[in-house]
Amino acid sequence: MVFSSLTFIYLFLPLALLFHYITPNKLFRNISLTAFSLAFYAWEEPMWIYLMIFTAIFDYYMALLIERWSGNRKAKIIMLITILVNLSLLIFYKYGGFIYDNLSAIAHLPFDRPKNSLPVGISFYTFMVISYIVDVYRGQLKAQRNPLNFLMFISLFQHLVAGPIVRYSQIGQQVDSRTIDWSRFSTGISRFCLGLFKKIVIANVAGALVTKYLDAGFSDLSTIEAWFGITMFSVQLYFDFSGYSDMAIGLAKMFGFDFDENFKHPYAAQSVGDFYRRWHISLGKFFRDYVYIPMGGNRKLQLRNIMVVWLLTGIWHGASWNFALWGFYFGSFMIIEKLLENFLKKIPRFLRHTYTLILIIFSRAIFYFVDFSQLKIFVGHLFYSKKPVGAGFTTDLFEHLFWFVLVVLFCIPWDEIYPPDTKVSQEVSRHYHIMKPVINIVMLFLATMLLVNSSYNPFLYTRF
Repeated sequence: MVFSSLTFIYLFLPLALLFHYITPNKLFRNISLTAFSLAFYAWEEPMWIYLMIFTAIFDYYMALLIERWSGNRKAKIIMLITILVNLSLLIFYKYGGFIYDNLSAIAHLPFDRPKNSLPVGISFYTFMVISYIVDVYRGQLKAQRNPLNFLMFISLFQHLVAGPIVRYSQIGQQVDSRTIDWSRFSTGISRFCLGLFKKIVIANVAGALVTKYLDAGFSDLSTIEAWFGITMFSVQLYFDFSGYSDMAIGLAKMFGFDFDENFKHPYAAQSVGDFYRRWHISLGKFFRDYVYIPMGGNRKLQLRNIMVVWLLTGIWHGASWNFALWGFYFGSFMIIEKLLENFLKKIPRFLRHTYTLILIIFSRAIFYFVDFSQLKIFVGHLFYSKKPVGAGFTTDLFEHLFWFVLVVLFCIPWDEIYPPDTKVSQEVSRHYHIMKPVINIVMLFLATMLLVNSSYNPFLYTRF
């Protein structure tokens, strides 16, 4: 089940909210929320719920042992074993087939290729429990004593499928004790409707254009059409994932939790580094705090650390060499920007912004085409193609003209142009507060109509 489905919006969510708020105390609320979270996760593939429950039970007891032997060498050994077990599960289920294919290409293996599928959300909840275990070891957290509360933290349906990667340090107090806050609940509804609108009205429309230009017959594209197709994939990827993150943050607020922001207008970035400080923020912070800094950060072998982090970031996204190439691509540009930092600051903002967008959009080809032969053909079309522009291309531009304007408006960082303390921002905020119920209804209505009238509703990040 995904948030952007009619079943979730009009059946699952109302029932989850009803049971959450009619229960008499926090214990029953946590039981209710945990039950609904497990039901959400088991909706399509019930078998994977056992793996998640095993992970929760295992890490719960390991954290208690680590805290018990804090300051002792045993605590470090248990921490390392716990991390190894969690990563081994992730590697087996997510990368087992990939590793087998590469080893079998070198030497014949005496066993068959693993046939297991990818458990939904395993990349996210694995990083969540690793951050929890490490923070307990470092003494930054007290281990959760209530196993139900820990299971709820791991299984919360608001972040389980596609993040953001929520740390226990962020919501631990809310896990143990939450109060009803109708102002937060109202804000959550607005944020959910916004995310749903971005996902259905923008990402899905972009996805249909991506299918048209990049899937079948992309070898017949002109250079303009090739750039248009990969730009639409960039639009789809951003609004698909940021829309889902908005929905997750909104849902969390409805149930009394505060998740950190996961996107901050990345297409307004002035450099590749700036872009990834704005994009999938929770993943970037995880690698910063648990890989980059422990390896030495800015203090020791910084360029090596940057490349290692980016190779891991690429591999995290999928079990394919194109993701490793994608990580190497951005790691290289991050290093170049670090070496030329003073020079880049002297370049006009417009040129820095243009350079960043070109690099980001081009990188989506590496992200999109798993097959290197297809990637090679497509990249060739990006730089030169003898094919003429198709007649349907102009039609697509005119038919989506208003939609293009909407995309640009949603990419502009209005809160940075007009900070909250400016007169314009305060005036807009005042009018929005008055019109908020109407705006929410309109966004929900438009998204619902598109869901009813179309079966096309992919969600890209479920595969990560």
